Amino acid sequence: MSDAPVIEAPTGESGPGRFGRLYQGLTTIDFVGRRKIWFTASIVVIVVGLGSLGIRGFNLGIDFKGGSSWEVLAPHSSISAMTTAVENAGLTNPTVEKLGSQTYQITADLNNDSTTVQNTITTAVVNAMAKEAGKNSTQVSTSSVGPTWGGQVTNRALEALIIFFIAVVLYISIRFEPKMALAAFIAMIHDLLVTVGVYSLFGFQITPDTVIAILTILGYSLYDTVVVFDRVRDNASSTNAILKSGTVTYGEMVNLSMNQTLARSINTSLVAILPVAAVLVVGAYILGATTLQNYGLALFVGLTSGAYSSIFIASPLLAWMKEREPRYRELAARVARTEHAVLSPRAAAMMGSDQTQRIAGATRRATSMVIPRARKQKRR
Repeated sequence: MSDAPVIEAPTGESGPGRFGRLYQGLTTIDFVGRRKIWFTASIVVIVVGLGSLGIRGFNLGIDFKGGSSWEVLAPHSSISAMTTAVENAGLTNPTVEKLGSQTYQITADLNNDSTTVQNTITTAVVNAMAKEAGKNSTQVSTSSVGPTWGGQVTNRALEALIIFFIAVVLYISIRFEPKMALAAFIAMIHDLLVTVGVYSLFGFQITPDTVIAILTILGYSLYDTVVVFDRVRDNASSTNAILKSGTVTYGEMVNLSMNQTLARSINTSLVAILPVAAVLVVGAYILGATTLQNYGLALFVGLTSGAYSSIFIASPLLAWMKEREPRYRELAARVARTEHAVLSPRAAAMMGSDQTQRIAGATRRATSMVIPRARKQKRR
């Protein structure tokens, strides 16, 4: 596939640079032919993440595992000082976060302790936080979540995820075809495993905001995948001259479709990722609004993985499955016996237009020059 010469419509100008080729529809990147590289990279990342998940597990927030939470306004304190204060008060393994630039939140799991012990520790923590912040104990807010409530939140999150997957598979199966639905489903599972693996590997806390972000990124990944699949379906239709010509394999047609939508996929990904990165860096790390961190971090990891999977996982996987159908196996065998040229997105877009004859003539002239040169190289 990647050894075939590339046929371009003559422009009368010197060739553009890499970015110019991308946005002028001149790229001929072999996504399908290099699928082993993409799949191997994803498998390595997923295996490492699952290994961390099996060893370390998740850093679940208070809403999922239950526990107690305390907040106080302390403009002159620090995370280390607040941590020392609550640990000296008897709190074991506290999680100390800075909400904004002045408010501190302490969370800990006290569900295994008796009610008397919980009340004693809570009183001691409140007094310690108030002293560190220079406030009255009544200015320290306290809340608690039981393990039963945390379990209900987890179950609802899983139910929402399952319903989402079922709806996606049914929609794509009806709108496109079952194999496209399977490829899109695997791509979403890929994004989900990468995201949870990264969260487990780096110990990021999982909160309800994280669950909402994961559902958001799965929807984004699906959108980008459907854009590519829509182009694949158009190029594979019986009225389209590309696959109908019998000189292009299904895998090459998928490559063409991906190159046709590559600029759009990159633009869409950048437009989505850059604002999230700005919120994450400026909001969470510079301004100290850590409440944005849980949501922004999941979005950033998931959007990056979703952009990768829609290009490097879903479409190559679809090509791999479709090329095992008898009609496309026969087409691939027939194409392999002939010398053929690979159309770029711009040249393919002009097939069937008013300029068909001019492109066809240019293709014949280019083929007469390119193919002999390719054969000469093979003799060497």
